[in-house]
Amino acid sequence: MARAVFYGAISLDWLYQQEGGELVPYDAFYQTVDYTIMGRRTYDAVKRDAELDVIYPEKENFIFSHSAIEVDENMQVVNGDPVEFIEKLPSDKTVWVVGGGALLRPAIEAGLIDEWWIQIVPILLGEGVPLFLPQTNQQKFQLVETEQFGQFAQIHLKK
Repeated sequence: MARAVFYGAISLDWLYQQEGGELVPYDAFYQTVDYTIMGRRTYDAVKRDAELDVIYPEKENFIFSHSAIEVDENMQVVNGDPVEFIEKLPSDKTVWVVGGGALLRPAIEAGLIDEWWIQIVPILLGEGVPLFLPQTNQQKFQLVETEQFGQFAQIHLKK
């Protein structure tokens, strides 16, 4: 099974507009990833907000969706169990679980996320899509590092 990691922020609504967002070490993280997986809503939000012609062009990319959708040609749509999908990936590879909460929950419950990089920005949105949905079990992680990048605080956790 591939090593599964998460890198992301609490909400995409403010991620691209906040001071310091350009300072987070995204590029260094991105170079460590072989695959990306995300849900359809996350794909739609990234496509809308990132202002990129092609999302993650150097990676193998998979969008989990229960309905037929049109995606960029470098993306593949998967209608299946994300846990089984991750477990079938080669063990010498890294898969980035981009989000969101509905896709992330089964991976968390199966204990598949080995490492977390979570950015927090000091702003209360009032509404939005939660990153962490209710779980059936508790998991503890080791705090590896905390860093500040402008208004972003980043925590790095490991199993």
